[in-house]
Amino acid sequence: MNPSPFLPGTEPALYDTAALQALDSAHYLHPFTDFKSLSATGSRFIVRGEGIYIWDSNGNKIIDGMSGLWNVNLGYRRVELADAAYRQMLELPFYNSFFQTSNIPAAKLAASIAGVAPDHMRRVFYCNSGSEANDTIVRMVRRYWDLKNQPQRKTIISRHNAYHGSTVAGASLSGMSGMHAQGDLPIPGIVHIGQPYHFENGAGMTPEAFGLHAAGWLEEKILELGPEKVAAFIGEPVQGAGGVIIPPSTYWPEIQRICDHYGILLISDEVICGFGRLGSWFGCQHFGTRPDLIAFAKGVTSGYFPLGGVIIGDRVADVLIESGGEFNHGFTYSGHPVGCALALENIRILQEEGVVDQVRTETAPHLARQFHKLADHPIVAITEALGMVAGLVLAPSPQTRFDPADEVGMICRRHCFENGVIMRAVGDRMIIAPPLVISPQQIDEMIALIRRCLDLTHVELRARGLI
Repeated sequence: MNPSPFLPGTEPALYDTAALQALDSAHYLHPFTDFKSLSATGSRFIVRGEGIYIWDSNGNKIIDGMSGLWNVNLGYRRVELADAAYRQMLELPFYNSFFQTSNIPAAKLAASIAGVAPDHMRRVFYCNSGSEANDTIVRMVRRYWDLKNQPQRKTIISRHNAYHGSTVAGASLSGMSGMHAQGDLPIPGIVHIGQPYHFENGAGMTPEAFGLHAAGWLEEKILELGPEKVAAFIGEPVQGAGGVIIPPSTYWPEIQRICDHYGILLISDEVICGFGRLGSWFGCQHFGTRPDLIAFAKGVTSGYFPLGGVIIGDRVADVLIESGGEFNHGFTYSGHPVGCALALENIRILQEEGVVDQVRTETAPHLARQFHKLADHPIVAITEALGMVAGLVLAPSPQTRFDPADEVGMICRRHCFENGVIMRAVGDRMIIAPPLVISPQQIDEMIALIRRCLDLTHVELRARGLI
């Protein structure tokens, strides 16, 4: 018999964490996890959320500095979102979009997304996640060039340390060596260039000069491969899982110029940046690019329902439509009516409450000011912030770095979890992406907790002799 998760004689709000951990360990294999290590330590159980806060099964209240996984943009326990899903479940819980069939929420949501997307992007293809969105893009890009009678244009250029998903195509587009080492990746037709990380790669250059230099790696790769063989370039406006790598201001305009010059498609992976995270509806609008394709997911439903998709620019959509012939790609749950109804309500709230404008004009500037104050800490080398994302580098001094084997990021992450705030560790970078509805007062509360965790990390590193 499976153990009960509740302590005998208690209300359901009190949990037997050990019993839950045993159940989890016996049956659940987690994503991106060392199964052996987790089996030894046991999972942390999150049982409730409200606003920017979550609670674990031991009753600890925690500021969710990562918005779940970059996606709970409106925060937890928005009753309007739950109600929208409930109403749609009663009306039509599911029907597929195959066989020349549609549903009302899917059609309305496509129009709503087109209303906040760049003006030249008016059509939407649905899937269930960011990984599936990027798989769809690979298929769509190659279909486009086939219809243009240029089938040799197959190669898609991505960047090292990028993250575009964990499916076979998504992991191939991603530029992470640990992922490529498992599964003989990347698949043919996907290559990578350097990332625009000034702190690591731009020594001796101003950020502006480095931005142009880093963008130039794209042109070098296009010429190396042959422009007639290159189909597209894909990039996140701000690299998220790679550590909140914010490119210099000169980078994206030069990328756009290069794509235009060689006639290749530009793909903006907005799975993280989309739906307000940078203080604009999409990151490409902040940086001033005109992508041909946008991958979206996460914030479109604030994480309340799995939904993703591709926004298609006129250049691509017109060819796909006017050329005729079936596009042999899709998913059972493409345009799921419940997810689309919930996303419609999510976008309505973002618009009516002015959340995106508030991020741009009030909370993001306040977050940047407060986050940059952490740069005076003795183990912080740099701080960076844009919109509702920010990152800092842990280092023993501005001139040196910690040994990766010491896993200082994971030490800091542990102190964060144990002291009421979630930060994510990416090597020696500590990153945050709080819910878009966080208030200035809550930002101050979060920064104070982060500083305390940095202090505790500093003490532990000194005790270990690492500084």
